[in-house]
Amino acid sequence: MKFLTLTTFLALGAFGFFWKSELPPSGDQLANKPKNIILVIGDGMGLSQISAAIYQTKLPMAFERFPVVGFQKTYSSNNLVTDSAAAGTAISSGVKTKNNTLGLDKNGTPSKSILEIASENGLATGMVVTASIQHATPGSFVAHQPARNLYDDISIDLLNSGIDFFIGGGKQHFERREKDDRNLTDELRQKGYKVFDYFDTELKNVKPDTLAPFAFFTADKEPLSALLGRDYLPTATNMAMEYLSHRSPKGFFLMVEGSQIDWACHANKTESLYAEMADFDKTLKQILRFASRDDQTLVIVTADHETGGMGLNEGTPRQLAPKFTTNGHTGAMVPVFAFGPQCELFRGIYENTEIFHKMYDAFGFSQN
Repeated sequence: MKFLTLTTFLALGAFGFFWKSELPPSGDQLANKPKNIILVIGDGMGLSQISAAIYQTKLPMAFERFPVVGFQKTYSSNNLVTDSAAAGTAISSGVKTKNNTLGLDKNGTPSKSILEIASENGLATGMVVTASIQHATPGSFVAHQPARNLYDDISIDLLNSGIDFFIGGGKQHFERREKDDRNLTDELRQKGYKVFDYFDTELKNVKPDTLAPFAFFTADKEPLSALLGRDYLPTATNMAMEYLSHRSPKGFFLMVEGSQIDWACHANKTESLYAEMADFDKTLKQILRFASRDDQTLVIVTADHETGGMGLNEGTPRQLAPKFTTNGHTGAMVPVFAFGPQCELFRGIYENTEIFHKMYDAFGFSQN
């Protein structure tokens, strides 16, 4: 029998509940199909980034509560070192593709994403990100474009995707477009969306109506970093889970991205990385609280790739001195954490494309 130390007991108590995920996955977790799937992506978040965050944080992090851990191979169809577009497409659609490509396989054929398939099956769908909503990772779930920087075209794909709920930056690509003079915000409203943005109100003051699809733009271009005060990800994710759980009786699919972990590592800025990881951890704890209460939600946490070639070569657990070997991406495998019904599917080492297939199988969708 495992006994908790007083320190651990008090730390767990600070979360306000005991985590079911401290226990091995039960038979029910392995046998039952999830009603909901929440996929959480820490862009650029490799094992070193997670290790550094855990070592320098006093209380246990959410990563330490997952009963299942695996690893995924991140390479793209044309390079050992992937970019977010190709990696996002592999995770969202189950196909390896060329770097820079969104929602198309390596031959240019569109591939449906798990979000699109979930929507076709009557589930509610949503995305919450700390980048622009047209950025590579969210774009891979709703768009089918040959280049990740075609933001105007990605915005049209998003408009037509049928997504129920999204929060992120990128307002300019809906209203002040380079390609045409369409106002996609007006077109969202014509489709029935309730649309808000940071100019009008604070996110915490908005109460989404589950009878209508919902959109909130957190920035005209890219949101601020966590170090500069951005803090909406936990609130937005809570809002998304509450909204989506009432939007459809069949369940929901939600993708949440801590986008700027990647940017901190591109810049080789440790302080910024810690701020982004702290924000990510707050969000994960909110998600695990929801899933622990709900008992019908599969939570998957992973990265699209590792950024910065980060190494932990010296220091102490509380005074780290991380070193970066590059300001780009690397080809290192990245971890996959899973909690909830069908979490056992995510053990082992596998291709990043298998995450799509495992989610597809967990939902119990039939092959066409």
